[in-house]
Amino acid sequence: MKDFAAIDFETANGTRSSVCSVGVVVVRGGEVCDTFYSLIRPTPNYYAHFCQAVHGLCDRDTRHAPTFPEVWAEIAPRIAGLPLVAHNARFDEGCLKAAHDAYEMPYPGYRFYDTLAASRRAFGRTLPNHQLHTSAAACGYNLHNHHHALADAEACAMIALKLL
Repeated sequence: MKDFAAIDFETANGTRSSVCSVGVVVVRGGEVCDTFYSLIRPTPNYYAHFCQAVHGLCDRDTRHAPTFPEVWAEIAPRIAGLPLVAHNARFDEGCLKAAHDAYEMPYPGYRFYDTLAASRRAFGRTLPNHQLHTSAAACGYNLHNHHHALADAEACAMIALKLL
């Protein structure tokens, strides 16, 4: 796979529509050609302690951030016609669908590929786990700033370039 967009969402709480940040890495011809990151005012707009502990974001960070429809208006043209790639795609695809539903936006039916599944196929039991940072390291990529949506999307893109 040489043309795709890697995407990662962070959520504010246990509701999939509560995306509070997004990172996107666009790859064309096997090369990163565009990146995008934004904070998002989540819906519902509250932060669960567990989520804050994972990514460090809180209400203070997103209180004045754009809403999902505003952010998606910037992302959609960048990824038009591309398959999407995510590590544990079920989560990120679920977030994307839930956010579209929450704002009553039509969902375009993006096709997702999963680097978590690809890592499990490629590395099997040779890795202690298939978490993003472990899979990225196995592909020769050192993930810095784990759980920052853009950093995670970059790691996912590197895994996809090696394994998909």
